[in-house]
Amino acid sequence: MTERESVFASIDAVEKGVVELETLLSGIPAFAPESGGVGELEKVEALEKWLRGHGVSGLERFDSPDPRVPSGKRPNLVATIPGKRDDRRLWIMAHTDVVPEGDRSMWKSDPFKVVYEKGRLVGRGVEDNQQGLVGMVFAALALMGQGIVPPHTVKLLFVADEEVGSLHGIQFLLEKHGDLFRSDDLFVVPDGGSAEGTEIEVAEKNICWLKIVTKGKQTHAAMPDSGTNAFLAACDLALRIHELEKTVFTARDPLFAPDRSTINPTKKEANVPNVNTIPGDDVFYVDMRILPQYPIDRALAEISSLMRAVEAKHGVTVAYELVQRNESKATAADAPVVKALTQAIHEVYGVTARPIGIGGGTVAAYLRKAGYDAVVWARMDDSAHQPNEYALMKNILGDAKVFASMMLRE
Repeated sequence: MTERESVFASIDAVEKGVVELETLLSGIPAFAPESGGVGELEKVEALEKWLRGHGVSGLERFDSPDPRVPSGKRPNLVATIPGKRDDRRLWIMAHTDVVPEGDRSMWKSDPFKVVYEKGRLVGRGVEDNQQGLVGMVFAALALMGQGIVPPHTVKLLFVADEEVGSLHGIQFLLEKHGDLFRSDDLFVVPDGGSAEGTEIEVAEKNICWLKIVTKGKQTHAAMPDSGTNAFLAACDLALRIHELEKTVFTARDPLFAPDRSTINPTKKEANVPNVNTIPGDDVFYVDMRILPQYPIDRALAEISSLMRAVEAKHGVTVAYELVQRNESKATAADAPVVKALTQAIHEVYGVTARPIGIGGGTVAAYLRKAGYDAVVWARMDDSAHQPNEYALMKNILGDAKVFASMMLRE
């Protein structure tokens, strides 16, 4: 039996351990304070104890201060499996926070008590992001159990705060502990994918959310000429902003689906409570997902120009506030991490994966923005954030083999 075959056989034998670790982690809800939670500390401490109990000794904590949670800190944990060389490390990265369960009446079981039946684990967090977390842990344990020192150092990274912006997770690490990472390191984020495992996410659209505030003059609806209708002006502006998709940001890129920039007015705040009053104030929001070739500053300049035109036409004043902004470059389709992952996926699953871009946001974008080649990949059914969230045992074990294959790569 080859070294790789013995590692794969070891992974096939850890089903009971997978259920044990998933159960431990889901049993400790780790919500951000924005979601009414106390953060990730208890969960990370339990994970740290579990890892030490299974022979992982190279553990380091990097806690981000956060006075909103009882402990005052949001933990980020790094587990190091030393390799024969430390020149090009393999990082596999998962997040420990989860979203709340939502409407409990829609769950068939307690969301925080994992149910395992017929190859399926059900519970909050079992897929997002514990499938990736558990898979990468058991990949490393398989090498350690066989006494194998990987050719290159392996780093398992467990970050906080992914679900609400990563300020206390990867952003904190990049800003305060940037010396953790090196330019030649490989980064895999098992936090998204397809049921076949054939999609390697290498790029994300530039994301910008805006709050747009329009101010006019409130008046009685019977006397519209004595006021200035902020809602009407906002509607005009919303339509003009949406038209930017067709008039300015017209490029197409088949890497993405949809293959264009999308600019959509979305949330609308209430203005006046009654029908017969013309509102003097109006607030709506815009979700922009722009192809990477367009800087966000250009989109903001175009919107500012439209705002001035609407002000002149309607006699209102308009201002915007940034709600979220993130832009990053793409990881090249032929980058070493893409090649290594593609080969490992084919070896384990017998399929050929292809690079894709997405319109959503992941922690990989922050790594790419900082100059690191990062990819997002997993084989999953994508039940994240849903009632009865689930992960398939075959995917957890299969993905663990993919990670192990990458760990064994020279």
